[in-house]
Amino acid sequence: MSMGWIILIVVLAIGLIAGNLLLLRSTKKMRTPPDFKPRKYDKEDEDDWK
Repeated sequence: MSMGWIILIVVLAIGLIAGNLLLLRSTKKMRTPPDFKPRKYDKEDEDDWK
């Protein structure tokens, strides 16, 4: 494999990681609306199947 392909793959991987980190950072800043109420089944334990 030539050195150019290796550099390209490394740059793409770093870009993918950086893009995901920036996306996480921007979604953390999102505010929930004042009338937002979590759904009841979000708090229940999903592993307890009956």
